[in-house]
Amino acid sequence: MSAITELPIHPTPAPVEPTSAEPAPAQPASTFDATVGVGYIADGQFPAPGLPKVVRHITGHNSEGKSIFLSTDCGAHHRVMGEKQAVANILYSTKETPVDLNGDHDIEYAAQNEPPLHIHNGSVVRMIDFAPNVCSPLHRAVSIDYGIVVEGVFKLILDSGEERIMRQGDVSVQRATAHQWHNVTDNGQKPGRMMWILLDCTDVVVNGQVMEGYLAELAPHYVGR
Repeated sequence: MSAITELPIHPTPAPVEPTSAEPAPAQPASTFDATVGVGYIADGQFPAPGLPKVVRHITGHNSEGKSIFLSTDCGAHHRVMGEKQAVANILYSTKETPVDLNGDHDIEYAAQNEPPLHIHNGSVVRMIDFAPNVCSPLHRAVSIDYGIVVEGVFKLILDSGEERIMRQGDVSVQRATAHQWHNVTDNGQKPGRMMWILLDCTDVVVNGQVMEGYLAELAPHYVGR
């Protein structure tokens, strides 16, 4: 039975016992093992082993106003996370809304700046490959995040204990809520991939209290460069 690995390790809610006579499906162990998944991804490697290559196409205009492809590549910024248990690929980022596309200033900004978790008044498109069975620590971004499962199966866990299983093509709309992501692809035996589009939001106030963002041990990976 596989152990769960985090970036770094944090417990998830215990699975609900089945009520039928059928045997329960195999569950990852509830005891976390910090060594599982460590070293799965090499420095600077994207994609993670077992996942397909990602290609990014950027468009623009020629001098006649015709639409053209300006570049085709694999993204500008790759960052290995945790103990080589995940890797992020920044597909694009912008620093303002609305975006000024004139003079290709946005392209220059995206190429030269690796963003923090999200950008004030801007946007970030981030893809992350997870090693098998990896689970993120509990964290909150003060932003609105559209999360799409690209490869595999993920469990989305909220700080209330509620959780949902998300499969390829499923979408979450995170509204500044505290959560964890757990890669349960093939019962935690295979890597998985998700993509997030993060947009800025105003302060979120619940019962008079402003919700604060926190990243726990993920913070060093989201300082921006």
